[in-house]
Amino acid sequence: MRRHRIMGLLGALTLAAATLAGAGGPAAAAPAPVPARTAADTPPAEFGTDWHDPLTPAPPVAHPDTRSCRVTLAEAQFRDFTPYRGDYTPPAGCGRSDWATVVLRLDGKVKGRQYDRLGHLAVGGVEILGTSTPEPSPEGVEWSVEKDVTRYRDTLSRPQPVEMLIGNVVDDTYTGVIDVRVTLTFYAAEGRTRPAPAPDRVLPLATPGVTTPRNTERILAEVYATGSGGGCEEYWYMTVPDAAPYSCKAAGGPYREVRVSVDGRLAGLAAPFPTVWTGGWSNPFLWYVTPGPRAFDVQPVVYDLTPFAALLNDGRPHRIEVAVAGVPAGQSGWSTPANLLLWQDRGREVVTGALTRHEETSPTGSSRWTPAAPGGEHRLDTDGAHRLTVAGYLDTSHGRVNTTVTRAVDHTSAHRWTDGENRDALTAAWNDEESVTRGATTTRTARAYTMDGETTLGADGRLRTVLSLGDRADTVTLRGGHRTGRTLLDDRYTGDASYTVNVPRDQRHAVGTTTARHQLYGSEIGGGCYDRTVSTAQGALTEDRRRC
Repeated sequence: MRRHRIMGLLGALTLAAATLAGAGGPAAAAPAPVPARTAADTPPAEFGTDWHDPLTPAPPVAHPDTRSCRVTLAEAQFRDFTPYRGDYTPPAGCGRSDWATVVLRLDGKVKGRQYDRLGHLAVGGVEILGTSTPEPSPEGVEWSVEKDVTRYRDTLSRPQPVEMLIGNVVDDTYTGVIDVRVTLTFYAAEGRTRPAPAPDRVLPLATPGVTTPRNTERILAEVYATGSGGGCEEYWYMTVPDAAPYSCKAAGGPYREVRVSVDGRLAGLAAPFPTVWTGGWSNPFLWYVTPGPRAFDVQPVVYDLTPFAALLNDGRPHRIEVAVAGVPAGQSGWSTPANLLLWQDRGREVVTGALTRHEETSPTGSSRWTPAAPGGEHRLDTDGAHRLTVAGYLDTSHGRVNTTVTRAVDHTSAHRWTDGENRDALTAAWNDEESVTRGATTTRTARAYTMDGETTLGADGRLRTVLSLGDRADTVTLRGGHRTGRTLLDDRYTGDASYTVNVPRDQRHAVGTTTARHQLYGSEIGGGCYDRTVSTAQGALTEDRRRC
């Protein structure tokens, strides 16, 4: 993945910045807390040629205290676009697919000079990890990602082919070879530790035609949607209509939606998460130690398709397709690998029912360009919204079950830039609200993503980026109208970094400060509370604080 020319700024400077910067990247959840700094450990005055290894404040994956077995899933050095291919065999000695938990761990290292790169990992065609990489220091960085992959227990229960790719280019200038090892650790269900809930079947959406088991009683689709590939869709939230004078165009502006359809009928919609990769906003010094939210662990968008289960249970293939609305026709730039997660009724061979409701509002929205006055700023104001409600019932072995799913998305943004794009700024918000009622239980989730930043290039060649990002989700569960659970996520990042462009490394005088705070509250969280803050200055860790 090429570094973003984010916000159009610095089209000619991007390559120079990459060559001079040489590194920068997001990090995965740290496996252990970093020791607090002492008074003698003052941050350097400027970035040097090495810095702290990447880390984030995100909570570590829970590891049960039971017998475990480890399998190496992939081990490769990526220097081009040749995928790693191998074979997976389930471990012996930790149960026969009834594992309590399965944890994936990626350990990576890279040094020299390199762009940030996107990667994926599939087992049996099922996407189980989407990721990106840090940009290295000359001395090299190491990082890790951990992810609970128990929900893919069906896929992991039998031998499978493995494919992994982190597309890369290595030459005389970009010398960083990306070295990774991926393992799976299986924890046995023993004592009081029981197998975690998981779907009975996992099907990759490799082709539009999909045939589901006829006794399916619950269906989720997950889509690893990312704007990627080096073009303007990497920073789709900054694109402008064709009439506006800006370096990245999209006929309808920056509004995007990730949609799932069943046999041509809209079945689910969602707001894409505005991921900022580790070269983003023209300033890798923002990301050398702490990444933006989700940059190393791309979280899939999840849709509840259970109202369509009765239609899919007829034993025939059906078209289940993913599309990104707002992308100009024929334009590439999005990756949308997807899986179906299926739960089956063990008491019936065939589950019947019906889709009883399908109500869709017409998508609304517009992008309004206000030309700049002499010496002033151009401005693009964008808004959009869409809503879908679907409902259906299934006659299962445990009675009739009604499911209603409502999802509503909306987006507002203000993009401001000068002629020449020496100043470029964005303030944007995305809301994605979902309600799923299944029987007597209702789960409501309100998601909110925010982005507020500005990049400027002064007459002295000094580039500065100030940026804040937010990832928030509030989930409430009700049964019979009474609240039975709640989970609150609040993941925030702020950064301010500057450097002199188009000069040798020792003359760029790069400085940067970042703070990332991850808060998670809920009854399923150990102790009900997780709160960690990580701060850096010039690549040195200045704070690692836990409040719970």
